[in-house]
Amino acid sequence: MTQFTRALRHLIAGSLAFACLSAWSDDAAIRHGWDQRHPKGPAIDEITKTPIPGLYELRIGADLVYSDEQGNYLIYPGRDAGNGQVPDGHIFDTRKNVDVTDQRLSKLMEREVPKLPYGDALVFKQGNGSRKMVVFEDPNCHYCKDAERSLMQLKDVTIYTFLIPILGDDSVVKARTIWCSRNNAQVWRDWMLNGVLPPRPMGACDAKVLDRNLELAARHHLNYTPAIIFEDGSRFAGNADLAHLTKRLDEVAAARKS
Repeated sequence: MTQFTRALRHLIAGSLAFACLSAWSDDAAIRHGWDQRHPKGPAIDEITKTPIPGLYELRIGADLVYSDEQGNYLIYPGRDAGNGQVPDGHIFDTRKNVDVTDQRLSKLMEREVPKLPYGDALVFKQGNGSRKMVVFEDPNCHYCKDAERSLMQLKDVTIYTFLIPILGDDSVVKARTIWCSRNNAQVWRDWMLNGVLPPRPMGACDAKVLDRNLELAARHHLNYTPAIIFEDGSRFAGNADLAHLTKRLDEVAAARKS
């Protein structure tokens, strides 16, 4: 064996050892990032390099998640994959514990809030009405009815409620009946809080507002109810208690003053 051959073998062996160490280091970093995001599991079953440099595939059961080589960012492409409240397709920062995509969407939505077609919404002015909230609701949504009990107790806020009948034909009938009624804001709360619905109104009514509301919701990917949007563009999905809504309103108001 020549001196050159020996040197070449040492070089190859060293390169392989470095590659193994690097792969182990990436693996450990990724698992650490995952564990930070999911301290109670589920565990990663397998880590595989993708054809994209620096992007790794994580297999968790039958689901896939993607990560950078440091485990600082996780991408949830579909299904649940144990992602908790992170929607599919969102990027999550494991160091700051924030949904990066959601933050960006909030900034974009903040620009849209002043331009929403408020003439197509029910309006509730409570107290001095100085703060603003936008809510998308279905008349047959159980969680909407729970949320309405909290919404009606908020102080110094104007609430704009867009009716989006997404739960079937009966929701369409109820939404049209409510929208076309006199004092429709009060009729809405009578229905949501007390289950009282008036007879179907007779005469002309712009019921196409419901179609416009559905298009508006689809444009902003609001395919759930209740969908609550604050003035800073941040969103809240699902049932919200009074304390949480009050806290968010106060936080948004304080941030806008600073």
